[in-house]
Amino acid sequence: MKSITITLLRHGLCEGEAEGRYIGHTDAPLTEEGKAQLRQMQEEYVYPQADALFISPLGRCRETAALLYPQATPIELAGLQEYFFGEYENKTPAELEEHPIFHRWIAGEEGLVPPFGEELPDFQSRIIETFVKLGDGLLKTNTAHTVVILPGGVVMALMSMFGLPEAPMHEWLTPSGTGFTLRIEPTIWLRGRKAEVYAEAPEVPREDVLSEERLLWKELDDASFV
Repeated sequence: MKSITITLLRHGLCEGEAEGRYIGHTDAPLTEEGKAQLRQMQEEYVYPQADALFISPLGRCRETAALLYPQATPIELAGLQEYFFGEYENKTPAELEEHPIFHRWIAGEEGLVPPFGEELPDFQSRIIETFVKLGDGLLKTNTAHTVVILPGGVVMALMSMFGLPEAPMHEWLTPSGTGFTLRIEPTIWLRGRKAEVYAEAPEVPREDVLSEERLLWKELDDASFV
């Protein structure tokens, strides 16, 4: 088996995100600003090739897929649904200010879960199981380049669980419409369920990079005569 790549992309800006709402299972659509940002990014940057396209089962992921990969037919993966915030769904921190356990939960107190929300181990187990099955299947079918469009929380969780070099979840925070490409090498994947963090996505076009390098060298040359 040959190595393959999987790119994890966060969906575009959706309703409620700018207000800091806890958007988990709430099926918030992309904002007009979010759609415009994605269109602009698609024009200015290079998104990875998608021999296969998968999405989390949320409208905002489906909309993002349609904008970035209009020719592809995405496949939904139910196990990569975002975390469910229970009573905190679609609420802002200000609206939860008086809730009896909110401040302890947001401070990271172990074992606390939003009322009727998802247990963290359950969230972790379902996304791990789904991603392992996905990686195994893509290796077996030798699918070279895969893109998965996901909510931000799922991107961060998967990167912290599978990415090399290893880093805590908060260090994988990524803006809307961006993400990371993982390279799965069969031996390492099958032995340790780990993948190399290969690149950020989308990529800056090479001509833009060269232009920046030429400008830097010009500035250095000019400085040498001062």
